[in-house]
Amino acid sequence: MDFWQLTIFCKVVELKSFSRAAEAIYLSQPTVSSHIKDLEEHCGFRLLDRLGKEVLPTKAGTLLFSYAKRLLALRDEAETALSQFRGVTKGSLTLGGSTIPGGYILPEIIGRFAKAHPEVQVSLIIRDTRDIADGILNGDVELAVTGAPLSDPAIFQEPLFEDDMRLIVPADHPWAKRKSIPVEMLKTEPFVTREKGSGTLKSLDQSLSDAGFNPSDLKIAARMGNTVSVCEAVKCGVGVSILSTRAVERDIQAGLLSAIAIEGVNLKRSFYLTRHKKRTPSPLADAFAAFLKKTS
Repeated sequence: MDFWQLTIFCKVVELKSFSRAAEAIYLSQPTVSSHIKDLEEHCGFRLLDRLGKEVLPTKAGTLLFSYAKRLLALRDEAETALSQFRGVTKGSLTLGGSTIPGGYILPEIIGRFAKAHPEVQVSLIIRDTRDIADGILNGDVELAVTGAPLSDPAIFQEPLFEDDMRLIVPADHPWAKRKSIPVEMLKTEPFVTREKGSGTLKSLDQSLSDAGFNPSDLKIAARMGNTVSVCEAVKCGVGVSILSTRAVERDIQAGLLSAIAIEGVNLKRSFYLTRHKKRTPSPLADAFAAFLKKTS
């Protein structure tokens, strides 16, 4: 059993496919199959079952996968620590980002970090806040930037950036030329919102509740899985929405959307540096966290 075999095995389990795993790690499918066969012979168990188009781990495979992930993470941590001992920032880091920071903030920061540290490989996973939290808890994500506070006692968060949300309407909407509207007027228009688990939705509900407005009074016309879909729905006239101005900046500049304040509602929120409270961060995660704080 070696690290390369474990890497291939984990990739097959994660992607549920020999062919997709082969493509992801730039090997032929027969080579991947050969490595898995060697690993199964070494372990003395069948590790993977082919069920139709999917490949799923057996009970033995599930057990090995949990250990393999920890071994590979520890290997990466050791390599990073040794590189830093030599004065070189090197290694791989998996970051998480909820929709707004992942789509509109982190890519630029990662680019600047990569220029400063060309031997670092950064992977960015973009999900809603709840999914990112799950990734931190199970060890798939070491460091993240999320758009809502989390109540899980195993997760540590600290404010990093500030975000400004606004009511977003199509440019031809009757409210488009207004600077603000009373909060009660929200009841009169169909509303497009994010799905449950979204940091944007959680922050919005909290802001409206703090202003004495019941979020359940909104006439929800549609729920969307990402911010891009919400923007497109608003442009198509499905309804209005409340979104980060970072996400709609280009559409506002292009004259496609308008951003309006809501009287009596504080729509500012924070983005949070988010990590596991008890796991020791890798030197590379600490380096990126310091870079983030310097940038914010």
